[in-house]
Amino acid sequence: MFEVPSVSSLYLQLALPGISLAAWATLLLVIDLFIPKNRKSVTAWLAIGGIGFAFVVNLLTFNSSGTAFLGMFVADSFGAFMNIIILVGAAIGILLSVDYLKRTDIERGEFYPLMLLTTVGMMFMASANDLTIVFVALELLSIPLYVLAAFRAPDLKSEESGMKYFILGSFSSAFFVFGAALIYGATGTTNLQEISAALGLLGAVTGPSPFLLLLGAGMMLVGLGFKVAVVPFHAWTPDVYEGAPTPVTAFMSVGAKAGGFAALLRILIVGLPLLMVGEQTSASWQTIVWLLAAATLILGNLVAISQTNIKRMLAYSSIAHAGYIMMAVAAAGTPGVGDQAVRAALVYLLSYTFTNLGAFAIAMTLEKNDGTGTDISTFNGLFRTRPALAIMMTVFMLSLTGIPLTSGFIGKWLVFQSTLSADLVPLAVIGVLTSVVSAYYYIRIVVNMFFGEGAGDPAEGATPYVNWAIYISFAGTVLLGIIPVLVTTLSDRITLVAALVP
Repeated sequence: MFEVPSVSSLYLQLALPGISLAAWATLLLVIDLFIPKNRKSVTAWLAIGGIGFAFVVNLLTFNSSGTAFLGMFVADSFGAFMNIIILVGAAIGILLSVDYLKRTDIERGEFYPLMLLTTVGMMFMASANDLTIVFVALELLSIPLYVLAAFRAPDLKSEESGMKYFILGSFSSAFFVFGAALIYGATGTTNLQEISAALGLLGAVTGPSPFLLLLGAGMMLVGLGFKVAVVPFHAWTPDVYEGAPTPVTAFMSVGAKAGGFAALLRILIVGLPLLMVGEQTSASWQTIVWLLAAATLILGNLVAISQTNIKRMLAYSSIAHAGYIMMAVAAAGTPGVGDQAVRAALVYLLSYTFTNLGAFAIAMTLEKNDGTGTDISTFNGLFRTRPALAIMMTVFMLSLTGIPLTSGFIGKWLVFQSTLSADLVPLAVIGVLTSVVSAYYYIRIVVNMFFGEGAGDPAEGATPYVNWAIYISFAGTVLLGIIPVLVTTLSDRITLVAALVP
């Protein structure tokens, strides 16, 4: 008979950052009912306050370790670091939203609780120690984003964005569930540590079926591959990014990617590190992951060249950057490289969060109330009218390229280092070559701003809230590039493999 666990046995304090934010999001839905329609910025600040509280609690519990919810949730430095990335991205995303919602006449209070709820889903994906929790967190991440993508309704592009994201997201969730079911059928458990222990019997007469394991791992890779937008599961990205409200697009580009990669790293490194068929010395999933990474790097960077809309260009750029992070995931399949690869992926995600949010924020300053003004030609002559914005956008473009003294360089350096440590030389070469290709479409923006013909856009969208988001993003991009020890000291404590794999 099922025994109901006591509250004390659930160790809820280990999940306090996520639980507190979820509780606050629920309460904020009620509080917002009493806030006048013309003062929804109060709701925004209350949402930021909830994020700030969760951030402080996360820092205070950074070194905590243990499991909660009967072993389905794990508290460790990996999850705590991911929470930092996700919460910073959410706070900047809300700052970008306040004035945007007003000037586009879509200021509705439920926007901010939805942002908090999808943030909670991302946080729980980062700390999931069971495939069941991964799926629940995946849906908590996705469903609010479906709504947010269509938040500009009755705008047709926004409605199309939300519908496409919902339909394809539902298919990806189905793939993940089917894959998890196959893994359960092969091992008899959904707990990641127990799955890893079951793989120790691989090849024995009574051991798990390699076929079910490989098929299950592949289907879960499809489900999470959609969420992080890797090729060939990327087709939704440009249309959804273009049609969704720009603050949602900005947050989606970093938050959903962080949550997806957190779950992917957990599953592959903690649950399936011993998935080696035959005489293999590295994980069986490594080859398919590095092939996906290579395809993502090539397609993302090449197609971005032909884009004339800044949101679509940044969409393909986002696909390309998923490829760089996939390089680290692939490297983790080589024994002894797991921790190094995880640290590289985390630093890359943090640097990408600051840089990409900053780039989207400056694009927002040029966007008109009706959603126009997102053509790349809009940047022509920006240095003449708004020199500070042009200079900061230049830094963001250089960081996305991976130029030294920016956070993007540090992230790429660590990713390439882990890839070479795993002896994936062809993948590293592809990464270097595609980085050179990416310089073309990033530097094109810089050339337009400084030398493009035209009087220059007045950038009326550069409101105080947006400016603060730009300043925070700029500070993060520059500081992590010049003083990388600020983040590497923290990331060096992360030992995902040693902490969880027996």
